[in-house]
Amino acid sequence: MLLLCLFAGRGGDLVKAAPTFVPQAQTSIRRLVSRLREASVEGLWAVEQGYIVRVGRARGLFFSADRSSHVVGQTAHLLLEVDEAQDIPPEKFDRDFRPMGAATNVTTVLYGTAWSSDSLLEQVKAQNMELERRDGVRRHFRFDWRAVAAHNSLYARYVEAERQRLGEGHPLFRTQYALESLGGSGGLFSPGQRAQLQGAHLRRRSPEPGKTYVAGLDVAGGPVGSGELEWGGTPERGRDSTVLTIAEVDFSAADEVVREPRLLVVEQRWWTGVPHPRLYGELVDLLKKVWGVRRVAVDATGMGEGLSAFLARALGSVVHPVTFTPQTKSRLGFQLLAAVETGRLKLYASDGSAEWQETWRQVDAAEGHLLPDRRMSFEVDPRRGHDDFLVSLALVAEAARLSPLRQARGRPPP
Repeated sequence: MLLLCLFAGRGGDLVKAAPTFVPQAQTSIRRLVSRLREASVEGLWAVEQGYIVRVGRARGLFFSADRSSHVVGQTAHLLLEVDEAQDIPPEKFDRDFRPMGAATNVTTVLYGTAWSSDSLLEQVKAQNMELERRDGVRRHFRFDWRAVAAHNSLYARYVEAERQRLGEGHPLFRTQYALESLGGSGGLFSPGQRAQLQGAHLRRRSPEPGKTYVAGLDVAGGPVGSGELEWGGTPERGRDSTVLTIAEVDFSAADEVVREPRLLVVEQRWWTGVPHPRLYGELVDLLKKVWGVRRVAVDATGMGEGLSAFLARALGSVVHPVTFTPQTKSRLGFQLLAAVETGRLKLYASDGSAEWQETWRQVDAAEGHLLPDRRMSFEVDPRRGHDDFLVSLALVAEAARLSPLRQARGRPPP
């Protein structure tokens, strides 16, 4: 607003880029308009064509930096701004936006929070830090959550709660609040997180009276109408398994800040090469009659859709189908990391079983990949095996999230 008012008589364009036009660029327009109204300069400014804010002869132009947007041909005279730069493709900025300031040698400012080491924000940060070392002129300005909290006590309390909920090692806390850049890919769990996942409680084959249980079911994606019946054992290369994870839900660990309960994995079952119709009856018996689970999150993607629907008919609202998309897989991954990082998810003590060994093999082999828009994918490289036990763990955390605190007493009848 200050720049536009200063150049209202002389003229010139200010260009601002955001990852999307709706809602991010529109939000910037609304904020600018709000400041102009507060400044009582009515009659001097106007919004034109939905993306231009004009103040006298000066203009602010707001564009999307999405890969598909068409924005070439503009010139930035007063300022070139890039908002949420960590989410803007570097090649898009270099091709379409950087040239806008070439003729005027315009001042360029990028805003954002840390994400992957190959993001646009991190690339420009590295360049600026190198220039600072050469000439001593400051170009990089960093304000993590502590700098903001020193001036805003409400924000301080909010971030403290996020630290307890996510844990300091969680990718979202490290990037959004601590401003630590992460590698584009690597192991999903750190050594410390793997140590936290290991519990000391014993595996159980049946429920304890008065305890509450939830389950996560990852459904094998192989043929559903044929196959040899196998239970447990070492999974065959190239053959997926259906994995059921049962966890005890301890609501006493939740509080007003962190409302998620503690999860103790107490049982795991897996089936390889079992047709879904033959598996259905055993699953209903385990979930309803044996464990009486409060909630089961079921992989309803592809082949899992039919089995999930049949289970829902038998068990009703206890079944929560989960269709995997890049968005849902990212949310489940972050949720799983938070549960492990804060010590809310524990695997039973080693019993030497094939299930325990396979779970830890997948935990050790799990990879996390940072994606644009603060998303993450997680998997086990198919060349190293499967991720069915890993996904089942993520689904049991999802089932716990869907179990409200007010139902913490007792267990529904089988």
